Amino acid sequence: MTSISLYGIPNCDTVRKARKWLEAQGLAYTFHDYKREGADPAKLDAWAGAAGWEVLLNRRGTTFRKLSDGDKADLDRDRALALMAAQPSLIKRPVLEHADGLLVGFDESAWDAAFA
Repeated sequence: MTSISLYGIPNCDTVRKARKWLEAQGLAYTFHDYKREGADPAKLDAWAGAAGWEVLLNRRGTTFRKLSDGDKADLDRDRALALMAAQPSLIKRPVLEHADGLLVGFDESAWDAAFA
């Protein structure tokens, strides 16, 4: 059995969809709640290496929109990762780690392909 870890916020609609999808596929997973457990800077660094920090950063959410102009200006990898570690709501949700890789965000067709 492969190990699957899902990272997100329980009340996020997209995370709920992802959890329902995993359960419908009969896939067991471990859920990591950013609100309770925070975001591990080392994991964020690894994910940025695998997917790119731009993919990880949720620019559409209210948390990003509420950032100061100074925080948003001239974002680079290190600054973005520090912001995501400090404010996990800035991480695009969900993030799913599985034996064959990493999925960021919920796209049913991509998830179907990853677990085919």
